[in-house]
Amino acid sequence: MRVPVATKSHQYEVVLGHNFLANAVKSFEDKLQKADKLIVFTDVNVWAAQGDYFKANFPYEFEVFILPSGEACKTFEQYNAAQTFLLQKKCSRKSFVFAFGGGAVGDLTGFVAATFMRGVPFIQIPTTILAHDSAVGGKTAINHPLGKNMIGAFYQPEGVIYDTVFIESLPEREVRSGTAEVIKHAMISNAAWLEELMAADTVIHFSTEELAIQLRKGIEVKAQIVAEDETEQSVRKFLNLGHTYGHAIEAAAGYGKVAHGEAVMIGLVYCLLLSERYGELDRQFTKSFLHFAVKNGYPFEAVNNYTFEQLTEYLMKDKKAEYGILQFVLLDKIGKPFIQPIDLVECKEVDAEFRQLLAEVLV
Repeated sequence: MRVPVATKSHQYEVVLGHNFLANAVKSFEDKLQKADKLIVFTDVNVWAAQGDYFKANFPYEFEVFILPSGEACKTFEQYNAAQTFLLQKKCSRKSFVFAFGGGAVGDLTGFVAATFMRGVPFIQIPTTILAHDSAVGGKTAINHPLGKNMIGAFYQPEGVIYDTVFIESLPEREVRSGTAEVIKHAMISNAAWLEELMAADTVIHFSTEELAIQLRKGIEVKAQIVAEDETEQSVRKFLNLGHTYGHAIEAAAGYGKVAHGEAVMIGLVYCLLLSERYGELDRQFTKSFLHFAVKNGYPFEAVNNYTFEQLTEYLMKDKKAEYGILQFVLLDKIGKPFIQPIDLVECKEVDAEFRQLLAEVLV
């Protein structure tokens, strides 16, 4: 399966398949044969779990740089170490970089590629469900101690290779986290697709074939939005549905304690409550969606670990916050997102509503 991504700055393809890494990499041969060096950035866990398959199926010689796993790779120290590695290996503007891992590896690798010698080409090879979202669209970044993804660039890859062999061995929590972004894509684009997901016995145990279909749908939504708005001036902001409140939960917990997608799912329910005020959605739908999320194991008890005051500090660090007003993505109805400015007073009211609803449902 191929999904084209056509942004103003660059056109490329996401290629999806199963157990097809060698052929997928060879499909970029016209670009790769011009390269003087191929460098693979990965993390310690991915390399331990998937390195043998990668080495056996990657059809060219390469050097590998192994990062710490998770958000720990998105630091100034690791960014500097990665640049140092490229310089020590005498890489040039003709060198080619691969990001082999989850969203964090992709973010770090993309930013390194964007800035090494003012930009070298790179390809994303995601190994998680979550990365079906982050690997497409060219957002790259590292974290700062004062905020997540605060230093970065929009920099499109030369392509994305999605081999579903990598996601067959993911732990359930990773599956749950990644599937939240699939659900978000359905919410902003297609009511029938969301109904189908909510009616499923589980969204955590899809077959590989069914998951590939869901991932392709999500990538198509992302590709369409990114093509229209590469640098998040308008409709690309809709992809942040659930992220403003979700990021605050994720940050308050300390990155890694609540998985990114788990936090996004918490944020989606918060946005549904806000959408009741500004759109056509009602409490009955919010409750049914919350029941669906709880049934699939999303950890809403995390909300009760923090007061609203503790979350406020992180809400106000959101890149979309302006003059004390937060820019929330809400839904007029499913598939019809819009941006709504919300002040902290109202955020607190809805937070209290959220806690009350959770008290009723999580009994």
